[in-house]
Amino acid sequence: MTSQKQGSYTIADIDALPEGQRAELIDGRMYMMASPALSHQDILIWLSVEIFNYIKSHKGKCRVVPAPFGVFIRKDDRNYFEPDISVICDRDRLDERGCHGAPDWVVEIVSPSSRRMDYRLKLPVYKETGVREYWIVDYARRQVSVYLLQESDTPRVYSFTDTIPVAIYGDFAIDFSQLLDYLI
Repeated sequence: MTSQKQGSYTIADIDALPEGQRAELIDGRMYMMASPALSHQDILIWLSVEIFNYIKSHKGKCRVVPAPFGVFIRKDDRNYFEPDISVICDRDRLDERGCHGAPDWVVEIVSPSSRRMDYRLKLPVYKETGVREYWIVDYARRQVSVYLLQESDTPRVYSFTDTIPVAIYGDFAIDFSQLLDYLI
């Protein structure tokens, strides 16, 4: 996020943004989104492929959708998120515009400008709306904070050398040491 616009905004204001500009809404406050760095995009692609390949190989019903993709997280017009990666298992929540309701699993990749959003502002909304699993991938710290939101407010913190289990799937884990090999 590069800046916050004061005032009370709605999804209509998001829709009215000029082509290419992206923003998110939390309780009517608009947060403009900066263009992501190369490391951010590399992590986004690598994780999306890992998740997609697992779902495909297991003939799963869940969809993995990378940003930009709208999540109408609450049933109002004052909250709109674009998580870096959304995994949605209830396909009835999906349409061409986005996901209506909480994804099952959300991954946010921290940028210097999004740190406060990812760790402080989005976390309680994800918990309140029913996101089951929330990962914050922090490239600068080389760590992943995994929140199992139905169980605890305390994250399990892993390093980029760990293999991290995915709670919504009992037999899936992601080896982050392979990410480091990919980034080098």
